[in-house]
Amino acid sequence: MDQSNPDLTWRKSTLSGTNNDNCVEVASLPGGGRAVRDSKNPDGPMLRFTPDEWQAFIGGVKDGEFG
Repeated sequence: MDQSNPDLTWRKSTLSGTNNDNCVEVASLPGGGRAVRDSKNPDGPMLRFTPDEWQAFIGGVKDGEFG
């Protein structure tokens, strides 16, 4: 199912190398949330985060919870 949205501006992670197949893209959503998708499958599913969920995720990344 195509879940792409032409109104979203997708950005690839700055930590993704040009030859790295493990990339994600992030887009800002109306209201401050974020959407995340696999860059290899831009028409595939995306995850949607509320602003609070996104801030909790970013905080976890900064605190090393996913390392």
